[in-house]
Amino acid sequence: MQVLYNIVFVIFFILSSPYYFFRMWRRGNWQTGFAQRFGRYNSKFKQAITNRHILWMHAVSVGEVNVCTQLIRALEPRLPNLKIVVSTTTTTGMGELMRKLPNHISKIYYPIDWRGCVSRALNTVRPEAIVLIEAEIWPNFLWKARQLGIPVFLVNARLSDRSYPRYLLFGFLFRKLFASFTGVGAQNEADATRLLRLGCRPEAIHIVGSLKYDAAKLEERRLVDVPEMFRKLGVPPGARVLVGGSTHAGEELLLAQCYLRLRARFPDLFLVLVPRHFERSREVGRELESLGIRYVFRNEISLSTQHARGTVDCLLVNTTGELKYFYEQATVIFIGKSLLAHGGQNPIEPGALAKPMVFGPNMQNFREIVASFLARQGAVQVQDATQLEAAIAELLSDEERRRQLGQNALQVVRENLGAIDRTVEMILKHLEGGALYVAPRRFAAGPARGALREGRA
Repeated sequence: MQVLYNIVFVIFFILSSPYYFFRMWRRGNWQTGFAQRFGRYNSKFKQAITNRHILWMHAVSVGEVNVCTQLIRALEPRLPNLKIVVSTTTTTGMGELMRKLPNHISKIYYPIDWRGCVSRALNTVRPEAIVLIEAEIWPNFLWKARQLGIPVFLVNARLSDRSYPRYLLFGFLFRKLFASFTGVGAQNEADATRLLRLGCRPEAIHIVGSLKYDAAKLEERRLVDVPEMFRKLGVPPGARVLVGGSTHAGEELLLAQCYLRLRARFPDLFLVLVPRHFERSREVGRELESLGIRYVFRNEISLSTQHARGTVDCLLVNTTGELKYFYEQATVIFIGKSLLAHGGQNPIEPGALAKPMVFGPNMQNFREIVASFLARQGAVQVQDATQLEAAIAELLSDEERRRQLGQNALQVVRENLGAIDRTVEMILKHLEGGALYVAPRRFAAGPARGALREGRA
């Protein structure tokens, strides 16, 4: 099975690499840490992990990084002698790691799932445990971890409607991989049932809730002064602000057209668009120009920027990691990837800020969370662009409705906090049970590793 997988992987990698390298090039800064993707690390990183107890955590991209940051903050006080290494897959994820995590935590790129690259990575880092945020299942990585006797935890596990049937279809490949997890933190009963069907051991599964609720409450140093930014753009104080968050192709155009029609009723309305993939910003800018909307890119705002009142209609955000700050200033929020794309984006952060939000019918990746918000009247769901415009217009005109919607959403978030603590307890339970013992014969070189326990040197 492993031989067949590696043959197929090499063929797929060769055929798809031009596309993925092109995406990396578009996002920029791809050269930094590029060798890490092949399991090759510089001497500075190797020195930082020498003779240390290592916990390797993997956060695929920006959303997982937010969860990972909160999890680290909860774990570090309980395991003070631990050295944490965090990996990510995307350059945007790496940018978030650099911004949110202190220097003593090492940040690297996750190796591609080529057997040689994975072996180099694991034999260099030599972790005593691995924590994967959400369902990031790469066979060679998990096979190698199992061969080395490294316990692997899967936390905030969620199986989408797209990925679950694929795992079932290739059960001959994935069942043993799912069975190898030491601990699995499922978000809800439905995910726990799916994980059981995929091969996870019943005793390994713990229903802890969604870690995204806790991540949305994360306190961090404020890096962006959005009110000052608005002042420089000539946005009048108290103006209504419509924010389109994590939007996908076509949704920016719909929001822009909606904005133009609504402006007749709400002359002070200002539009903020935050595309999910910032490299699409130029494309979005051309769409705005075709409608006659005057916009400014976020990265063009400087200390010397000053626009007269009424000369800018839209702020187009072409940076990463700042969405929360724009949500804080929003009058109404549209959650992207929900109207013209599939899956949806995270609605918890607007809820934690007590902001009124609207999303489309395609929120499959957050089904349980969305159900909670809708049941408590903490969000508005629409089916098409016509309903979207009507819902936004209603909220812009009714301050009390906005306030009540936001407060209901905030209550949902408050009632679902605590998943981080439950996940930490799940991990510690297995660590304290001796699951992290690493025999020296497992590695070609290096000191013997003992169990990771609080207070142990």
